[in-house]
Amino acid sequence: MERAVHAEWTGGPLMRGRAEALLREQRELSESGGFHATFQRSTLAWARRPPAGGDRRPDRPTVIVRGMPELIAPSPHLHSSWLDAQREWGADAHMDGGGLGSDDEVDTPEGFAAWVERLRRCSDRTLPVDHGRVHATYWWIADGDTYLGAIDLRHYLNGFLLDAGGHIGYSVRPSARRRGLATWALGAVLHEARVLGMDRVLLTCDPDNEASVRTIEGNGGRLEDVRDTLIGPKRRYWIDL
Repeated sequence: MERAVHAEWTGGPLMRGRAEALLREQRELSESGGFHATFQRSTLAWARRPPAGGDRRPDRPTVIVRGMPELIAPSPHLHSSWLDAQREWGADAHMDGGGLGSDDEVDTPEGFAAWVERLRRCSDRTLPVDHGRVHATYWWIADGDTYLGAIDLRHYLNGFLLDAGGHIGYSVRPSARRRGLATWALGAVLHEARVLGMDRVLLTCDPDNEASVRTIEGNGGRLEDVRDTLIGPKRRYWIDL
């Protein structure tokens, strides 16, 4: 059954991404059998569909998105669900856009709450950031108390980000993929980049990451080059805002 609801930020209406990108995502995902999104003024309608071809891994439980996913500020109360997502990725996996550092302790509620507070402070341009970091705003993709992924917007670029990292990073937990969540979240954060006064943003992905290629190009990304970087080869895209 299709359900149409309005998504909201904490403290205000969630601005939508580009309608064209969402409509393209709908067509692509309706063919592959995931969630599909339709853009109807300020409403996104999500419909549950079974995966095509029986390709769901039997050893990986599927996270069911019951309502409308939201972008929320990082919150300590999602600790348990966040840990579940981390186990899906694997303890040593890098979660793009998550802001987790090698020295962050997130297993205990106290350590997790301290990390969440650090993420929130990163967006405050009046506060200094750690060496090698830039000011950034972090959001989590959530459905109620279920953590689905993360996305961040870096307010400016340093040398590493210009070469390899870009302005925006995102990741969706493995059991919640193939539903258009990344395309939807990226479209919403592009609006926030406009609010910050940016006129274009850089995004990068691995050359063989076809899902990210579709997500970025679906939101208007134009390929500048493919280059070797400190973290391996990257496709580099610019999106005009």
